[in-house]
Amino acid sequence: MDDPFSYGFVRAAVVSPELRVADVAFNTQVMIDTLRAVSAAGSALVLFPELGVTGYTCGDLFYQSLLLSSARGALETLAHATKEIPLAAVVDLPLLQDGRLYNCAALLANGAVVGIVPKTFLPARQEYYEERWFTSARNARFNSVNIGGRVVPFGADLLFRATNVPGCVLGIEICEDLWAINSPSSDKALAGATVLLNPSASDDTLGKSGYRTDLVAHQAGRCLAAYLYAGAGSNESTTDLVFAGHSLIAENGIVLAETKRFQLTTQWAYADIDIERLVNERTKNTSFSSQTPVGTYRTVEFALPVPPIPKPYVLKRPLTRTPFVPGDPDHRAENCREVFTLQAVGLAKRLKHTGIRSVTIGVSGGLDSTLALLVALKAFDILGLDHRGIVAISMPGFGTTARTKSNAEQLALQAGITFRTVPITEAVRQHFADIGHDETIHDVTFENAQARERTQILMDVANQIGGLVVGTGDLSELALGWATFNGDHMSMYSVNSGVPKTLVRYLVEWAADNEFGGAIADVLRDIVATPISPELLPLTDEGELQQETEAQIGPFILQDFFLYYTVRHQFAPRKVLMLAQIAFAGKGPDTFDAKTILKWLAVFYKRFFSQQFKRSAMPDGPKVGSVALSPRGDWRMPSDASAALWLAQVDELARE
Repeated sequence: MDDPFSYGFVRAAVVSPELRVADVAFNTQVMIDTLRAVSAAGSALVLFPELGVTGYTCGDLFYQSLLLSSARGALETLAHATKEIPLAAVVDLPLLQDGRLYNCAALLANGAVVGIVPKTFLPARQEYYEERWFTSARNARFNSVNIGGRVVPFGADLLFRATNVPGCVLGIEICEDLWAINSPSSDKALAGATVLLNPSASDDTLGKSGYRTDLVAHQAGRCLAAYLYAGAGSNESTTDLVFAGHSLIAENGIVLAETKRFQLTTQWAYADIDIERLVNERTKNTSFSSQTPVGTYRTVEFALPVPPIPKPYVLKRPLTRTPFVPGDPDHRAENCREVFTLQAVGLAKRLKHTGIRSVTIGVSGGLDSTLALLVALKAFDILGLDHRGIVAISMPGFGTTARTKSNAEQLALQAGITFRTVPITEAVRQHFADIGHDETIHDVTFENAQARERTQILMDVANQIGGLVVGTGDLSELALGWATFNGDHMSMYSVNSGVPKTLVRYLVEWAADNEFGGAIADVLRDIVATPISPELLPLTDEGELQQETEAQIGPFILQDFFLYYTVRHQFAPRKVLMLAQIAFAGKGPDTFDAKTILKWLAVFYKRFFSQQFKRSAMPDGPKVGSVALSPRGDWRMPSDASAALWLAQVDELARE
């Protein structure tokens, strides 16, 4: 990645520096040394703790004119350092103006003080006594100060817009401001701030670090913003308190990085903030767009310095090949339990509402139909219904293998449900004769006739038993249109429609380990190991498959990755490609080069756009995650929208 800014990324650092209380020269030099280090690591923005120039625990030394004049001089020194060191820094210091002392955060960049933000909420309770020394921003009667002969904007109403990074607007609050009921950062976010910075000095007591982490993450989530929090370190005075040097970076509810606590040396952490992602989240969030800030704000524009780009550039933020599937086994198991329950309760409510006590499911021995059957079993258990009301129908055709047919039969037998076999080969041949289709031509007519024959059987048997048809198609198939319109595309309730293919496999594995046991679990594990195929083309002479889904539409691990970043985060092909190149780099399984990624990315856009008409007519089904494609819910897209804009960028990337 040659230019992170062009992809919407800003690398930011939070620092808990080594410190000597009231030793301004020492503290200033530590900050300058740290500026060099974090800039060399590619950070464009760095945040230091509250009153880090002097130390937070100076007490009545804050009244000393020598300390205050030294701090003001240090501000000029630090600002000058940013002329040589390419980054923007937020430092905090006591600032005397018109006979009042303010606790101030200053933004420094390009050799100058860009602006100064005073603290609004001053704690005066328990161990805190700030009102003894400082004046609240609400009592300031001026909007600029003179620093080194230059007029600098001053006030809690300042926002700082980076002119060279679209959407990057900084908003600053100080320590207690975050803990207040109406935090200034909330209003600043509504006014446009996407990166919120908090220089802080929060001492540590039992259990406080966990609460602090939750508070920072929660505020980042509520504000749809990045939140940088730099905490004072353990070199602050320990006369009565201990500070841990807890610094964090969170983005939209997720902690990206944090420092090690209780260290006596400088600690810092950094992460790549995705500004584009935050802007996109706000764009589609009507709760955000319908609110207006209470206050009025002045916006100061500045150029965010471009730091040296490390080679290679390693993206410092969570990035997984399977965004729908947590990598941590415990988290994954928790998600599987939640998703499985959502599916089962969705079906149970539909059965309860209609008074229906039986269902039909087409079982192929594949992953999707297996998951749908397991969900039906759970729904029947929730309602206390007899498992024999689940009518599983195997409909072997031209491409059915002995393995999948056997697995379907064994699963039904072990689950105690009603199982029927209705071969479709002769019925489809009769249909070919009726419409004049040559059976040796294995085209879309050959394939879709089988899918529609199976759907007809399921619907008609459902009528026979007074039941409903449970659909088996998953979210990934809906995205790619990998379903026959009015064939397997149609059902009366589609339990898998919110579940991406990469998660289906883990759900079946989880069910084998946690919901079922014995012989059922053994069958489920063999189903998980079976290649994915629609089984519509005739088998080879040896009875083997000659049709595998992923060979035609691409690896689902790639297609789900594209789906997540295109629909969930609205990224353009250029950024999707960049992220995929990072995520799928390396050697071994599930690694792909740029040419391969682009090949399947083009397939994704072509199919995603051209197959919207199927999603426009999709049956009901439960949303289970952050991406859903129901035309009645999350995804409203015209069926005749053009993919030209997206495919043109894919072509351009291929030429590059």
